[in-house]
Amino acid sequence: MSYRNGNYSAFYVKEPFKESNLGANQAKDFCYYNLLRAWKAKDSEFPFNDSHDKTYDVRDGSDWEKTLKPRLHQRLNNSKNIILFLSENTANSRALREEIEYGINNCELPIIVVYPDYEEKEDIAKDGNIKEKIKKLWDKLPVFRDNMENVPTLHIPFKKNLIKKALEDSDFMVQTKTDNGTYIY
Repeated sequence: MSYRNGNYSAFYVKEPFKESNLGANQAKDFCYYNLLRAWKAKDSEFPFNDSHDKTYDVRDGSDWEKTLKPRLHQRLNNSKNIILFLSENTANSRALREEIEYGINNCELPIIVVYPDYEEKEDIAKDGNIKEKIKKLWDKLPVFRDNMENVPTLHIPFKKNLIKKALEDSDFMVQTKTDNGTYIY
């Protein structure tokens, strides 16, 4: 069994990926992932262990079945959870569907859902119930919406201290996860 200590970040990048000087950096959801990396670079104690750094990079022009998909699986197999950035910009891409489907149904990884369009807990839920505007975001990614109850899912706004708390929470790590279901802080 592999050592599962990484945090797998899942985010939308438009397909087909267009090579340019900006590359994926022009995709809004990718920028949120880069912010996690920047927080870690600035503070070595920030509890983000990037699963994408655990295998060599691949080019987006690589063969999906022979290279890209197996690399995603390898990274997920070495992860303890998934950080899913779900925003107004998120779309149902092939890569994102594969990451979520494989991560939930094969690896049974808990998911920390970060909503970058929202900064406060009250934006996500009221009286312990997820708000309808958040549930509508789930429709952007049906594989997540339809399978999220198979693993613990934590729903949080885009706030550094809450992301840090979630990354440190053993209830959302595959080896020590809590019961399947929907959770909010």
